[in-house]
Amino acid sequence: QVQLVESGGGLVQPGGSLRLSCVASGFTFDDYAIGWFRQAPGKEREGISCISSGDGATYYEHSVKGRFTISRDNAKNTAYLQMNGLNADDTATYFCAADPSCSSRYFDYWGHGTQVTVSS
Repeated sequence: QVQLVESGGGLVQPGGSLRLSCVASGFTFDDYAIGWFRQAPGKEREGISCISSGDGATYYEHSVKGRFTISRDNAKNTAYLQMNGLNADDTATYFCAADPSCSSRYFDYWGHGTQVTVSS
């Protein structure tokens, strides 16, 4: 059974940091790219970062570049999203997803999400 489980969300003050984790099971983690997506209330889901399988190439959406860092530990079947310099616009539910390619339009597997709230 394929599972992606996110954790690490919570309430943080503006300027603060959080590290999200995505633990995968039920598929060959090494063969899949891992993407992070977010959806704020009333807005469409957006892709914010991805790390490919193989060479571990990373990609970032413009609004998070320089503040967020994606990484993966294949030995632990886990991907991470380090988020620094958080602001109110980062408030959203964050999802991880897996697909053979970061360029895929529709990722194969999805987690249920973890809530991030940035507020003073």
